[in-house]
Amino acid sequence: MIARLPVTMALSAILASATNLPVGRGSKPPTIAPPYFLLYAMPAELSGAPLADEHEDASLVYQVTSVSGPDPSKPDSRGAADQAEWMADKARTAILGRDPATGLWLRPLTIPGTKVIGRSLDTEPGGSSDPADAIMSYVQRFRFDLTAA
Repeated sequence: MIARLPVTMALSAILASATNLPVGRGSKPPTIAPPYFLLYAMPAELSGAPLADEHEDASLVYQVTSVSGPDPSKPDSRGAADQAEWMADKARTAILGRDPATGLWLRPLTIPGTKVIGRSLDTEPGGSSDPADAIMSYVQRFRFDLTAA
């Protein structure tokens, strides 16, 4: 069986270290003002052998929400679409970036007992629809295909 928590922890660590921005798992990081990322494990759709099958593969989807916000040094400032898109670019590069010379992932996802055999952008609905919002967000969903190592 492929456990989800180690995948979530590894993905959260890569996103934080590659972007130098905080990552909240399912909720806003405590005592942190935007910008930050929110990481959500999406519901899994299963088929094939039972979850207890130690040789089964898994495909897990995670949502990364980039949250921009006001500049604390500028009164009455607001989150900006440019900042949200910049953050989405950083997330995409952190998760999907490859070395052009070798084709290998720039940041390997190391998960005990599990090998990542695929990563992809599952969907990218994009930014929030109202640029007048004080905080803007940008949504991306990434799929990870895993197999028991």
